[in-house]
Amino acid sequence: MALVKYNNNSISSITAAAGIASGGLNLITTNTISSGVSSSSFTSSIDSTYDTYLFKFINLHPASDGVYLQVQGNAAGGSGYNETITSAYFIAYHFESGSSAALSYSTGGDLAQGTGFQRLSQNVGNDADQCVSGYLYLFNPSSTTFVKHFVGRTSTIADDNGPVDSYTGAYFNTTSAIDEIQFKMSSGNIDSGVIKMYGLSKS
Repeated sequence: MALVKYNNNSISSITAAAGIASGGLNLITTNTISSGVSSSSFTSSIDSTYDTYLFKFINLHPASDGVYLQVQGNAAGGSGYNETITSAYFIAYHFESGSSAALSYSTGGDLAQGTGFQRLSQNVGNDADQCVSGYLYLFNPSSTTFVKHFVGRTSTIADDNGPVDSYTGAYFNTTSAIDEIQFKMSSGNIDSGVIKMYGLSKS
């Protein structure tokens, strides 16, 4: 809770980033990709130290054209990145040519109790100036009582030369702790880019 002044009156406002402003965002791991890799995994340090984990994707450039960024997790003691996910996925886009623009739900991007990888972006181009950036929040992954919610947002320069803003809301439908997360493209390698994992300090 923060107090701000407006027209000489004190009003209270909830500041979503208050924890970050006070030093609550703690960098844990940086995965830097400089030569193609099939996936980028975070296999340690996702534990009860933090209630929330933030992953930032910075200029991920795919080897293949028209592929999309995706995510999956492993429950503690699990393997194979095949946890059950239910999700919702929608996009906003605008072609560079101005020929088309829309805001729409994308049924091809959601999962209904699926064990595949969850889409986080639309089709990313692999031209020299094309990539995808964004973030994913994973909430309370060490809980053994509740399912594990996550939300993601990406900005993509698509293979058809237009910006696409993608939104994902989902949960791992397990009460087991999630302690590993993997990101990869739907096909081919990630040629370059950076993924950072942060822990958000408890209040």
